[in-house]
Amino acid sequence: MIAITDMPDNISAAALAIAFAAGGSVQSIQTTPLMTAAQAVEALRKAGTSGYKSITAGASAAAAGS
Repeated sequence: MIAITDMPDNISAAALAIAFAAGGSVQSIQTTPLMTAAQAVEALRKAGTSGYKSITAGASAAAAGS
């Protein structure tokens, strides 16, 4: 069974998932919060300033330069 719902917030979505799981008839539950375009842009901005450096990024750049 697949349920696609629009919940008012992540807490409500988690509560529904817990209620389904507590009933015992559902073997696994996966929730995927969706973002608005504005939230996605904000996430991209935060990612750009996070300071994270991939250990494979240097290897990819070096391979591209060869």
